[in-house]
Order: sequence, then structure tokens, then C-alpha cells
Amino acid sequence: MAKSMKRYSLLSACLLTILTTLSASAQRPAAQATPTPAQRPPAQTTAQAPPSATNVSLPMSKMGVIYTEAFLDSKAGILKFATLITKFNGEFQKAKDELTQMSQRSQQLQDEITKLQNAPAGTPIDAKSIQAKSDQLDQLKRDIQRKGEDAQAAYNRRRGELFQPLQEEIGKALEVFAKARNINVIIDGTQVPIIYAADSIDITKAFITEFNSKNPVTAATTPPQ
Repeated sequence: MAKSMKRYSLLSACLLTILTTLSASAQRPAAQATPTPAQRPPAQTTAQAPPSATNVSLPMSKMGVIYTEAFLDSKAGILKFATLITKFNGEFQKAKDELTQMSQRSQQLQDEITKLQNAPAGTPIDAKSIQAKSDQLDQLKRDIQRKGEDAQAAYNRRRGELFQPLQEEIGKALEVFAKARNINVIIDGTQVPIIYAADSIDITKAFITEFNSKNPVTAATTPPQ
């Protein structure tokens, strides 16, 4: 729980693994011209031979690769993400600190019990103290479990509330970005293993730069320090 609160992994429900074809219909080949009368088949023939494959022009597709994990970079990523992550972690800092203190107290009780149980030979064992501390430890463990489950549920719910709108906003912006550049398919290199991709088709930095310029972080969206 403590580690997971350090950073929200967008990439747990990342944007888009593959952006569907955006403009395939606009790139379909034009219909063939009607043949001249001399080229028409006899009137009684109803079926026509399919055109030769060598004469069919295929739609051209332009591909881009994006690495969505870069969105979370606090300096070079999407600024709105950095702002929300700071806000998100701040909201759960108190719960995190309380769980940390409870865990430390639990370890302290366990150490005290172990020390009493391993008293030097000849030293009377304080059974009542051991039992009392054991009862405290059992109750504390139950409290930690309950509080941890409650915090995790609140964490997951709040994460959706904060990040889902931004994910949708980024998804729409990515589609606009692709259409403006005649990109038909975008592959998320964070989600799909890529053996090789030329730098020229990596659109990560260009998209982040454009998104940040069109969606600046304002005072209203910046959490108080």
C-alpha cells in the first residue's frame, strides 16, 4: 500500500494499445470508369471477371509509436498528470502515515513479546505481561487490516475519479493529433513489445509537447503546497 501510493500507474489502465484506423474510408481507391461500348461483354452475360490484383491500388497507412509511460514523467511528461499525482498522494498521505505508525507499533510489540519469552535462564517469565501484549498485538493487526482495506478501497475509488477524465481527454487529443498528421494507426510501445521502431515514427515527445501547450496547468488545477 505504501509503495503503491508513491505513484499512480496510468499504465495500469493505459490509454490505447492500438488506435483504430481513422480515415480508411477516405483513402479507398476511386471506382473504375465504366467501360466503353466496345469493351462491354455480350448482353446475355451478367457476371464480370474481377479486376487484376496488379491494377488495384491499396490504401496507404501511416503508423506512429507512442510510449505512454512517458506521460507520467514529472518533468518531461504530461503536466496535468504530475499535478494530479501530487494531489492524489497528498490526499492519502495521512492514511499512509497512520498505517506506517501502526505497523511500527506492531513490530515494537512483537519485539517486546519476544524479549519477555526469551528471558535469561532463572528469570521469572511474566506470563501476564506476555498475554496482555499478545492481545494488544492481535487487536492491532486486526485494526491494520481493516484500516488498510478501507484505505485501499478509497484509494481505488479516488484514483478513478481523478484520472479517468484526464485519460479520456488524452485519448481524444491523441485522435485529433493523429488525424491532423494522417496517422492511421498508433501503437503503444509501453503495452506492445516492439523489436524495432525508427525514431521518425515515435510521436511521444511531439504529442506531449502539443498536449501541454493546449492544456496548460492553471492555478485552479494546481494543488496547494
